[in-house]
Amino acid sequence: MDAQRRTAADWFRTLRDRITAAFEQLEDRGPGDTPAGRFEVTPTQRGEDGGGGIMSVMRGGRVFEKVGVNWSEVHGTLAPRAQAAMAARGVPGMDRDPRFWASGISLVAHMQNPHAPAVHMNTRMFWTPGAWWFGGGADLNPCIEYAEDTAHFHAVMRNACAAHGADYYDRFKAWADEYFFIPHRGRARGVGGIFFDDLNTGDWDADFAFTKAVGAAFLPAFLPLAESRMTTPWDSADKDAQLIHRGLYAEYNLVYDRGTKFGLETGHNADAVLMSLPPLAKWV
Repeated sequence: MDAQRRTAADWFRTLRDRITAAFEQLEDRGPGDTPAGRFEVTPTQRGEDGGGGIMSVMRGGRVFEKVGVNWSEVHGTLAPRAQAAMAARGVPGMDRDPRFWASGISLVAHMQNPHAPAVHMNTRMFWTPGAWWFGGGADLNPCIEYAEDTAHFHAVMRNACAAHGADYYDRFKAWADEYFFIPHRGRARGVGGIFFDDLNTGDWDADFAFTKAVGAAFLPAFLPLAESRMTTPWDSADKDAQLIHRGLYAEYNLVYDRGTKFGLETGHNADAVLMSLPPLAKWV
């Protein structure tokens, strides 16, 4: 399993490099005369010997108002609360050995133009002495929805799933619809996508291949939308709608998101964990 963990961590880092390069290239083509945005890259650390990662954040660009693309590889011993949560999910051996290892990429983009959708993507591998699994997904979060954008995003995700499981798209789309729902608002935070967790079919190679396919599908699913909307004219009412919609995103990530809770409970860098929050938001 050591070699498999190394393979997974290296892939997530390679995907991080690919996405940050593509986003900076999009910034170069963005509207306006202001300097194109660039990622500020900061190493992160979990404790003295618990691993760490790379936090990459771009702020105030031509296309992206704030985007973070983080990679991590962490390990250690789960705190009692996190250990209990894992045991409640049925992770084998949590009552005997709370050690863990995890690696993944996490991405959230908040756009300058209100017509361009915000987006989230992550893929990850988790290991304990008693189990391993993959998780991840991607979902689109427009404040001004275009049906053709939603259809494109879902079509790319459907194609990514198709080669790996005949029922994967339907299952993981339904899971995303449930997972990204905000109960106290009675609505979804966006137009969905796919979400999966605890994926262990017993075939590590097959499960990793699917996880890679989801990560590789992200740029084809999102970049055409960002590029086509970045020059759409907008006014103050559009910006106001965007800021209010961002409030939904902030509420969800702070109250319900599983990754946010896990990152904070396991002692990872708080700024990296909370990278997903928008730079500005508004509540009515």
